[in-house]
Amino acid sequence: MEHTLTIGKLAKAAGVGVETVRYYHRCGLLPVPERTYGAIRQYPQQSLQRLHFIRQAQSLGFTLDEVRVLLRQHDGGTCSTARALAEQKLGLVEEKLKELRRLRTELKHLIGQCHANANEATCPLIDTLSASMRSENRRDAPFRQR
Repeated sequence: MEHTLTIGKLAKAAGVGVETVRYYHRCGLLPVPERTYGAIRQYPQQSLQRLHFIRQAQSLGFTLDEVRVLLRQHDGGTCSTARALAEQKLGLVEEKLKELRRLRTELKHLIGQCHANANEATCPLIDTLSASMRSENRRDAPFRQR
Protein backbone atom coordinates (compact mmCIF):
# COMPACT_ATOMS: atom_id res chain seq x y z
CA MET A 1 0.00 0.00 0.00
CA GLU A 2 1.24 3.47 -0.90
CA HIS A 3 2.25 5.78 1.95
CA THR A 4 -0.17 8.71 2.21
CA LEU A 5 -0.26 11.94 4.18
CA THR A 6 -2.98 14.01 5.79
CA ILE A 7 -3.23 17.64 4.71
CA GLY A 8 -1.34 18.78 7.81
CA LYS A 9 1.51 16.34 7.29
CA LEU A 10 1.61 17.14 3.58
CA ALA A 11 1.81 20.87 4.28
CA LYS A 12 4.55 20.39 6.87
CA ALA A 13 6.58 18.11 4.59
CA ALA A 14 6.35 20.68 1.78
CA GLY A 15 7.15 23.62 4.05
CA VAL A 16 3.84 25.39 3.44
CA GLY A 17 0.73 26.06 5.47
CA VAL A 18 -2.47 24.05 5.27
CA GLU A 19 -4.23 27.10 3.83
CA THR A 20 -1.65 27.20 1.03
CA VAL A 21 -2.51 23.60 0.13
CA ARG A 22 -6.20 24.52 0.10
CA TYR A 23 -5.46 27.58 -2.02
CA TYR A 24 -3.62 25.41 -4.54
CA HIS A 25 -6.71 23.18 -4.63
CA ARG A 26 -8.93 26.17 -5.45
CA CYS A 27 -6.47 27.35 -8.13
CA GLY A 28 -6.42 23.92 -9.72
CA LEU A 29 -2.69 23.45 -9.13
CA LEU A 30 -3.10 20.50 -6.79
CA PRO A 31 -5.71 17.77 -7.25
CA VAL A 32 -8.09 17.22 -4.34
CA PRO A 33 -8.04 13.56 -3.26
CA GLU A 34 -11.24 11.77 -2.45
CA ARG A 35 -12.24 11.54 1.21
CA THR A 36 -11.60 8.12 2.68
CA TYR A 37 -11.13 6.62 6.12
CA GLY A 38 -13.66 8.64 8.11
CA ALA A 39 -13.78 11.66 5.77
CA ILE A 40 -10.05 12.42 6.02
CA ARG A 41 -8.31 13.13 2.74
CA GLN A 42 -5.19 11.09 2.17
CA TYR A 43 -2.60 12.65 -0.14
CA PRO A 44 -0.28 10.44 -2.19
CA GLN A 45 3.45 11.10 -2.52
CA GLN A 46 2.75 12.65 -5.95
CA SER A 47 0.98 15.52 -4.14
CA LEU A 48 4.13 16.23 -2.14
CA GLN A 49 6.22 16.11 -5.30
CA ARG A 50 3.78 18.47 -7.00
CA LEU A 51 3.97 20.91 -4.06
CA HIS A 52 7.76 20.84 -4.26
CA PHE A 53 7.53 21.52 -8.00
CA ILE A 54 5.20 24.50 -7.39
CA ARG A 55 7.42 25.96 -4.66
CA GLN A 56 10.59 25.51 -6.73
CA ALA A 57 8.98 27.21 -9.73
CA GLN A 58 7.84 30.08 -7.51
CA SER A 59 11.36 30.44 -6.11
CA LEU A 60 12.52 30.96 -9.70
CA GLY A 61 10.05 33.82 -10.04
CA PHE A 62 7.25 32.08 -11.89
CA THR A 63 3.72 33.25 -11.13
CA LEU A 64 1.01 30.73 -10.28
CA ASP A 65 -0.42 31.11 -13.79
CA GLU A 66 3.01 30.32 -15.20
CA VAL A 67 3.35 27.41 -12.77
CA ARG A 68 0.07 26.06 -14.13
CA VAL A 69 1.56 26.09 -17.65
CA LEU A 70 4.73 24.40 -16.39
CA LEU A 71 2.69 21.73 -14.62
CA ARG A 72 0.89 20.97 -17.87
CA GLN A 73 4.30 20.53 -19.51
CA HIS A 74 5.40 18.32 -16.60
CA ASP A 75 2.27 16.23 -17.07
CA GLY A 76 3.11 15.46 -20.68
CA GLY A 77 3.77 18.62 -22.63
CA THR A 78 6.75 19.68 -24.69
CA CYS A 79 9.91 21.39 -23.55
CA SER A 80 9.57 24.26 -26.04
CA THR A 81 6.70 25.86 -24.10
CA ALA A 82 8.57 25.58 -20.79
CA ARG A 83 11.76 26.92 -22.39
CA ALA A 84 9.92 29.89 -23.90
CA LEU A 85 8.39 30.70 -20.52
CA ALA A 86 11.81 30.47 -18.84
CA GLU A 87 13.39 32.67 -21.53
CA GLN A 88 10.68 35.27 -21.00
CA LYS A 89 11.27 35.13 -17.23
CA LEU A 90 15.02 35.52 -17.78
CA GLY A 91 14.39 38.64 -19.87
CA LEU A 92 12.39 40.16 -17.02
CA VAL A 93 15.15 39.26 -14.55
CA GLU A 94 17.74 40.93 -16.80
CA GLU A 95 15.61 44.09 -16.95
CA LYS A 96 15.22 44.07 -13.17
CA LEU A 97 18.97 43.63 -12.70
CA LYS A 98 19.64 46.56 -15.00
CA GLU A 99 17.26 48.72 -12.96
CA LEU A 100 18.82 47.54 -9.67
CA ARG A 101 22.31 48.41 -10.95
CA ARG A 102 21.07 51.89 -11.86
CA LEU A 103 19.56 52.30 -8.39
CA ARG A 104 22.80 51.12 -6.77
CA THR A 105 24.82 53.67 -8.74
CA GLU A 106 22.42 56.46 -7.85
CA LEU A 107 22.37 55.55 -4.16
CA LYS A 108 26.17 55.32 -4.01
CA HIS A 109 26.39 58.77 -5.60
CA LEU A 110 23.93 60.25 -3.08
CA ILE A 111 25.69 58.58 -0.14
CA GLY A 112 29.00 59.95 -1.41
CA GLN A 113 27.48 63.42 -1.53
CA CYS A 114 26.28 62.99 2.05
CA HIS A 115 29.78 61.94 3.19
CA ALA A 116 31.35 64.92 1.41
CA ASN A 117 28.79 67.32 2.87
CA ALA A 118 30.42 69.49 5.52
CA ASN A 119 27.18 71.31 6.27
CA GLU A 120 25.04 69.17 8.54
CA ALA A 121 22.14 71.64 8.23
CA THR A 122 21.38 70.36 4.73
CA CYS A 123 21.49 66.88 3.33
CA PRO A 124 22.13 66.20 -0.37
CA LEU A 125 19.97 63.07 -0.23
CA ILE A 126 17.01 64.90 1.31
CA ASP A 127 17.51 67.83 -1.09
CA THR A 128 17.43 65.46 -4.08
CA LEU A 129 14.30 63.73 -2.82
CA SER A 130 12.65 67.08 -2.10
CA ALA A 131 13.48 68.36 -5.59
CA SER A 132 11.96 65.20 -6.99
CA MET A 133 8.85 65.72 -4.88
CA ARG A 134 8.50 69.35 -6.05
CA SER A 135 8.86 68.17 -9.64
CA GLU A 136 6.09 65.60 -9.12
CA ASN A 137 3.84 68.23 -7.54
CA ARG A 138 4.26 70.57 -10.53
CA ARG A 139 3.47 67.73 -12.90
CA ASP A 140 0.33 66.79 -10.94
CA ALA A 141 -0.86 70.39 -10.49
CA PRO A 142 -3.24 70.43 -13.51
CA PHE A 143 -5.12 67.50 -12.02
CA ARG A 144 -5.69 69.27 -8.71
CA GLN A 145 -6.97 72.56 -10.19
CA ARG A 146 -10.65 71.82 -10.65
